[in-house]
Amino acid sequence: MRLLPEWRTVLRKAWSVKFNVAATVFGAAEVAVAIWQPAGVPNGMFAGGAAAVSIFANVSRLLAQKELHGNDK
Repeated sequence: MRLLPEWRTVLRKAWSVKFNVAATVFGAAEVAVAIWQPAGVPNGMFAGGAAAVSIFANVSRLLAQKELHGNDK
């Protein structure tokens, strides 16, 4: 397995990466809610957000992005 030659650009600009980071934050928030159990925050709220954002990440992985292709098109 090798990194893409333009991996830094992909890391900065790819929507799939941004959505995966957001899903990670939602997942961590769900764990925090389960541990500290703050009042008014229902169980599963952040897990649902993480699931939705993960779907966006997978879909965006399949879409071409102008920011990553320069003037190819």
